Amino acid sequence: MSVKHNFQEVQASIEAACNRANRRPEDIHIVAVTKYVTIDKAKEAVQAGIVHLGENRTEEGLEKWEAIGDDVSWHFIGNLQSRKVKNMIHAFDYIHSLDRLSLAKELNKRLDEERKIKCFVQVNVTGEESKSGIEPQEVVSFIEELKKYPAVEVVGLMTMAPYVENTESLRPAFRHLRELKETVEQKQWLHAPCHELSMGMSNDYEIAVEEGATFIRIGSLLVGKDK
Repeated sequence: MSVKHNFQEVQASIEAACNRANRRPEDIHIVAVTKYVTIDKAKEAVQAGIVHLGENRTEEGLEKWEAIGDDVSWHFIGNLQSRKVKNMIHAFDYIHSLDRLSLAKELNKRLDEERKIKCFVQVNVTGEESKSGIEPQEVVSFIEELKKYPAVEVVGLMTMAPYVENTESLRPAFRHLRELKETVEQKQWLHAPCHELSMGMSNDYEIAVEEGATFIRIGSLLVGKDK
């Protein structure tokens, strides 16, 4: 199937999930995860009308950015090493994996006063040892500390749920992240408006949307897998 067809299918599923949850489909942003596909397939995604592309490796992400340009928003969705920030920061608009102050410090160092980087704080809401992210009970204090780094804007929280057959079992984790987001949001911090939730992937995005996701990260279901 073409990316355009897949995109339409995902949009229809999102609309149905929004109807169930009394939400607006236009509040949901689809990030096409292009890390496993070629530059040509990423271009096909853009031609299909997708305006958010997600990469988790700096080198491959930069190759696609150089080929496609700034007509779309670029999301870094993988673990970001501080030493690689200087090479990639000019290309990416969002980082979905802020989980330590040392990374925030490096991001702040590499940006000038004119530009901020939109960041999601990654939270390990399921407690899996294999997953990155800060602990839920650390979220408020961690984000408060980020005031020290004015170039870092906390637009929301992100989590990666485990892959499970029964996606309904993930609902409590997504709900927990939404509640944490609301707690931060109520602080009304200028450096951390925290209005967004990055959660949900190909197998569980409908549950995530029902529980408040505003950014969903869709890879294989949308663009397939070439590599």
